[in-house]
Order: sequence, then structure tokens, then C-alpha cells
Amino acid sequence: MNELHDASPYQSATTAEQFAAHLAAVRARIAAACARVGRDSGSVRLLPVSKTVTAERIRLAVAGGCTELGENKVQEALEKSIALADLPLRWVIIGHLQRNKAKFVARFASEFQALDSLELAAILQQKLQDENRTLRVLVQVNTSGEASKFGLEPATVASFIRELPAFPRLEVRGLMTLAILDGNEARVRRCFQRLRELREQLRTQIRAEGLIGIEMNELSMGMSGDFEIAIEEGATIVRVGQAIFGPRALPDSHYWPEPAAH
Repeated sequence: MNELHDASPYQSATTAEQFAAHLAAVRARIAAACARVGRDSGSVRLLPVSKTVTAERIRLAVAGGCTELGENKVQEALEKSIALADLPLRWVIIGHLQRNKAKFVARFASEFQALDSLELAAILQQKLQDENRTLRVLVQVNTSGEASKFGLEPATVASFIRELPAFPRLEVRGLMTLAILDGNEARVRRCFQRLRELREQLRTQIRAEGLIGIEMNELSMGMSGDFEIAIEEGATIVRVGQAIFGPRALPDSHYWPEPAAH
């Protein structure tokens, strides 16, 4: 084992029974976080994140109870979807999408959580029309203000949302963010608070302007290290990878490329 693997608080799951146990443990933590703030645990959707996980291990995860999977990289997700086509899996793309790969998302994904440009929306609209499909989407917002993260600046989201009814193949359902990677809980929590507050402002805008086909019900925020804080601040979707599948050999920065790669 490498040093990062040894230092990880997470245990690898290698059997269906271990996956079932990990899922149950995460759901118990979700329920406890909900209870602390008076929420129904059924209001939070657990999205297991399977980036870097092999198709063989995913089969075990499905046997243990996974029914949908989040992936950062489209090519990796597409290959897995083909290899696992016999399973009733729902695929969710949660990472930055290069425009030349939009055709793949339109072909197989059920949901895309990182919409951040009108150009990408237009390309997805055309590719979805070609495939005669629709796609649930969330708008990615950069709530931490870090240059290393994708997503719209909070102040620009309202005008962005106003343009989205022009793309009826995109079923806009809410917002997504990545919190700052910081040991200071208050700074992490503030990222989630910003997204919730923005969602409320957008709901008012949608009602006032009668925007068609736009909903702001979902807040996708929180990962293995901070999902309980996210739930306390209103998350409706938490994206959990390592707490279910086990530690990864590379840091998160490897899977969230610099914006220069746009």
C-alpha cells in the first residue's frame, strides 16, 4: 500500500457484503445529519461516485445496493456503461465537460451536474435532439471563489438561468458546487450556505419571470469529507466516493482538472 492509502480513514470494499455495509454506514450518517437539523433523511439522495473504480468492482457495488453512479470523466464513464450495459444502472456525470465530448453525455447519461456555459448548453441541446433524449442538468456554481474550480460566479447565475428555457432538452433541476478543501469548517459551511441562498433567490426569479422548464429543487453539494455539513445546510444530493468504495491512490486535484484545460 502507498502512504496515502495507509493514511486514509476509508476501507476498500471488495465484496457485495462490504459494499452493502459501507452504503448502510453512509446512510446512517446521512440520517444522523438530517436529524440534527430536523430534516427527513428521505430528502437526501446518495450518489455513489465510482471514478477510478473498475467495472468488476462496480458489479459488486451493484450487488451491494448501488443503483446509480457518478463519474467525473466522460470517457471513463462511457466505457463502464458499455461494459455494464446488462445492469440497470443510471449514470451521472459530475465533472467538467469538454464540448467535444458532449455527444457522449447525450448518448448515455441520465444526468449532468456541471453545466457552466451557454455554449455547452447549445451543444448538448443539439446532441440530445439528435439522440431524441432529454437530460437532467444542474448548474455548477463556484462558491469558493477558487481559480482552480470550474463553475459560474454566483453573481452571474441569475442571468445564465434566464437563458436556459431556450434549450428544452435540458431539464434544469438545481445547482451543484464543490466546497473549498479546507480544515476550517466555517469556510466549508459558508460555501454550502451560499449555494442554498442562491437557490432561494433563483426560485423567486423563476416565479417572477415565469421561466418555463426550470426548477430549483436540487442542491448537489458535499462529498465523503464534508457531506454531513452539506446536509445540515440543505443538500438534497451528496456525492460520496471513498466512504463507499475506499481510498483512491491519487488526490482529488487529479480528477478535477485546472480550468486551463477548458
